Amino acid sequence: MSVADWSGVALSWQEELTALKDRIGALFRRTEPRRQVGLLLEGLVGAVERKNGWQLAEYAGDSAPWRMQALLGRTIWDEDKARDICRDYVVERLGDPSGVLVLDETGFIKKGKHSVGVTRQYSGAAGRIENCQIGVFLSYASPKGHALIDRRLYLPQEWCDDSERREAVGVPDTVAFATKPEIARTMTANALDADVPCAWVLGDAVYGCDKRLRMLLEARDKPYVLAVRGNERLIMGDFKTHAAQDLAKGVASKDWRRLPAGEGSKGPRLYEWARLRLMRLQAPPWDHWLLIRRSISDPSDMAFYVTFGPHTTSLEELAAVAGLRWTIEECFQSAKGETGLDHCEARSWSGWHRHMTLSMLALALLAGLRAQLKQAQIEAALGKANKTSLSAVA
Repeated sequence: MSVADWSGVALSWQEELTALKDRIGALFRRTEPRRQVGLLLEGLVGAVERKNGWQLAEYAGDSAPWRMQALLGRTIWDEDKARDICRDYVVERLGDPSGVLVLDETGFIKKGKHSVGVTRQYSGAAGRIENCQIGVFLSYASPKGHALIDRRLYLPQEWCDDSERREAVGVPDTVAFATKPEIARTMTANALDADVPCAWVLGDAVYGCDKRLRMLLEARDKPYVLAVRGNERLIMGDFKTHAAQDLAKGVASKDWRRLPAGEGSKGPRLYEWARLRLMRLQAPPWDHWLLIRRSISDPSDMAFYVTFGPHTTSLEELAAVAGLRWTIEECFQSAKGETGLDHCEARSWSGWHRHMTLSMLALALLAGLRAQLKQAQIEAALGKANKTSLSAVA
């Protein structure tokens, strides 16, 4: 979607973009890179088909891409501070007490072997093993919209153990091997430490099966709905462990309820849902459940979630929260389609994180504008309804 579509928003997109450029520009000491990062952001939200160095440079009016490339490479600036600016910007525009944090990863297919972190590994985005990079991301979603707020490149063990490859792409000495769940725990803790307003934390089975993530959230009294695999062992009230898929077999027909898991392109996404109380590990008012979702057309097709939340939480709420996990997929789709998330040409560690952060900032800008437009439409509709009511009274 082009930024030109936002002309009806009360605060114009040009003003929003200028304000964001000023915030990110404060990270640069010199005028030239400060100007260049602004031009790069303009390109990321503009009508540039491919968000690479050459096309971004052409859009900015540069005769060659070296200024854009330098911004992702040798220019000195703190991409983690830029990440914090992105997170704060998203919270300012989309923040809501009912918001959720969502963890997931996505792959970036590469042809060569020199880009940082690239190797043959499974990519969920491709659905197969590919020569690719994998990035772990954290998103924020609320009734106002959704956007990405954190990112970290997954560095495979073979890269961590190869000092020559690390040096060639500038991997810091402080970066050690970390699993995807370990990366996710750090991101989640950072967001909670920054007081990002959220009611739940969500993630797929890669993260839900990590008991340390669940313990971290429980220690902070932070509710979660985390997917787990069917063979995940869970403790019931009999103090015995059972596989999630075996527990599902014992659910009576009367205990399944048909509920929506959010809106799809063709209306509400309906499934059958049930839950079983797990052994209570925390004192009231907290409780734990195994949440089970099965297909209406194929009851053998099931998904499983371990949940932690207030003991008053209803099955309807758990089903609705579980459905919000797909908002991060929409973030990936939008960022790859609109702000060049998958157009990174930088081979270095810093270059990858800088490109992802700037793409996330561009996505945050668009998400904030969408929220403004939505609010303006609501206010216009309310104003029209009030006028109609007054006319009827008159």
